[in-house]
Amino acid sequence: MIKDAYKLTATEALALCASGKLTSVELVKSCLAQITATDDAIRAWAYLDQEAAIAQAQECDRIRRAGMTIGALHGIPVGLKDIIDTADMPTARGTPIFAGRQTDHDARLVELLRGAGAVIMGKTVTTEMAFVHANDTRNPHNPDHSPGGSSSGSAAAVGAHHVPLAIGTQTNGSVIRPASFCGTFGFKPTRGVVSRTGLLQTSVSLDQVGCFGRSLADVALLTDVIGGYDGSDATSFARPRPDMSAGAAEDAPVTPELVWFDLPFNDRLSADAQEGLEAVLEILDPQVTRMEPADTLSNLVAVQARIHEYEICQHQAEVFEGHWDQISETLKPVITRGNQITRAEYEDALAVKASAEAFFDNFFVEFDAIIAPSAAGEAPKFGAGTGDPIFCTLWTLAGLPCISLPLLVGETGLPIGVQLIGPAEKDNRLLRTARWLQTQLADAAE
Repeated sequence: MIKDAYKLTATEALALCASGKLTSVELVKSCLAQITATDDAIRAWAYLDQEAAIAQAQECDRIRRAGMTIGALHGIPVGLKDIIDTADMPTARGTPIFAGRQTDHDARLVELLRGAGAVIMGKTVTTEMAFVHANDTRNPHNPDHSPGGSSSGSAAAVGAHHVPLAIGTQTNGSVIRPASFCGTFGFKPTRGVVSRTGLLQTSVSLDQVGCFGRSLADVALLTDVIGGYDGSDATSFARPRPDMSAGAAEDAPVTPELVWFDLPFNDRLSADAQEGLEAVLEILDPQVTRMEPADTLSNLVAVQARIHEYEICQHQAEVFEGHWDQISETLKPVITRGNQITRAEYEDALAVKASAEAFFDNFFVEFDAIIAPSAAGEAPKFGAGTGDPIFCTLWTLAGLPCISLPLLVGETGLPIGVQLIGPAEKDNRLLRTARWLQTQLADAAE
């Protein structure tokens, strides 16, 4: 028996299970005990079936004892954001409109998780329709604060050691920002790496799948498992995916070149976030180019909002029209605004989005990664929203791979992440650069 097995990273747990020092049942029961002990305060879970989780773990242990083929996540607990369909659990999408909703199928990424031997623990809380209105989840480091959104429960569950891994989604900043607030690794791969079939659609152009873990190796492994081509997803591409795990384990062959953009909204950073980021930039100074970009880059924030708001109103029109009385007062103004966007304005925004993608394709010829804030600072107080997503908006619009590293601590002791952004479809190179960055900062601290 491994003491406090719930604290293990997924990679550590896999190694212990392979050596016979830990069983999946022991790991799952340890995680369930941690959930029981802490989730009354954190409220990370929208649905949890302890008996079903243990039954999955028992089957994983049976397969291992029988000497059968072991999956890449064999026996490892995983949480799913409550917009991801499963045939054996409800998917309520963060709103009473879909209370008790259950499908007869699994999302494509869930099929891949099951095929890899993962133990699907349950559904983690999301904001209403994975958008702006917060639900009940609290920050695992201080329940007086928000965990961020919209992947609130997924980030909180990993941050609270309920599970080593969880799946989220990002349409603006909904993986990177909660990862920063909850002190986890958060990784959003290139748009199209992971299928969205079986997930709530808020924006066909912008919705992307991401994940949370407690190490670089963990988020890389999870992304490798759930990545793959899906012809039924409009953004899925029929090309080989980067090998995420290889990238996370490799040393950079040459010293990476980074860039920091002096964007006009950088003044939204809190003083402690600014101080921490400046300290990181000072350590990395020889490898960082500070650049003042053209105004057109910061103008992309409005472009993202136009696409997002227009598309959610199109995709969910029937829901909004039929259940207006069940929609929050936070979301209603967004819907009203989205319905006023014309088709021509929307198509203009899509054209600008395509231009942004082309710009970054050329930009990364000279640089390995952009270094940026993950969020404006520490998590806001609960009830004051889920935090400003603006430090994620540009990269999400362009579909670039992004990772938040839990490197800083704010003035009240809450975590603050540092974000790296890389070139599209070169996620392995981004993860390799993230490994280099961690090593540089660790060496500087000695």
